[in-house]
Amino acid sequence: MQPPSAEHYFGTDALGRDVFSRAVWGGRISMAVGLAVAILATVMGVLIGLVSGFVRWADGIIMRVMDGLMAIPGILLAIALMAVTQGSLTTVIVAITIPEIPRVARLVRSLALTLREQLFVEAAHAVGTRLPTILWRHVLPNMVAPLIVQATFVAASAVLIEASLSFLGVGIPAQTPSWGNMMAEGRNFVAVAFHIILYPGILLALTVLAINLLGDGLRDALDPRLARQL
Repeated sequence: MQPPSAEHYFGTDALGRDVFSRAVWGGRISMAVGLAVAILATVMGVLIGLVSGFVRWADGIIMRVMDGLMAIPGILLAIALMAVTQGSLTTVIVAITIPEIPRVARLVRSLALTLREQLFVEAAHAVGTRLPTILWRHVLPNMVAPLIVQATFVAASAVLIEASLSFLGVGIPAQTPSWGNMMAEGRNFVAVAFHIILYPGILLALTVLAINLLGDGLRDALDPRLARQL
């Protein structure tokens, strides 16, 4: 539990391991989880949202399922999924992705309900264009901007949830360095070695802040109406 020095930038933990090296390695875990969850939740949410928005008889059924998932706090649902499965990086990604899908699905559904009433979609229907072609060529391109912004917020949420799960001991295995695991290990030594928990917490906060700022910047850049106002 040596304090920060020129040899160990962030100090060492209770086992003499370099906190800086473990924090850098743990950042790979957090970013991998955030990126994977953002991609998976966006893909699944787009598929579910498009079906709900364009297949009228399935809309009610799908949305009630999504409402049911959204009624359960995401962290509790992730803990429940982790409790019945073996802890691993893949399991963590799946457990975090499932609660995030309804957010994307409801966004895509709202966009689909608006776009399906547009004249260019009605014209495509009138000339006999098949529904998959309409979705691919006319609907999805008009959803790219809000989906990219939503994906950044999903990634930030996933990074926080992964750290929370690891901190509670139900996420990444304890022997794998991650920011949540490092803070969980350091909480027992806060009184004598506060640096063990301080630096992973700072890196976690800065990462989530950076992802959210990226989402805000993308929203400003990709929304033409907002760009004109600015």
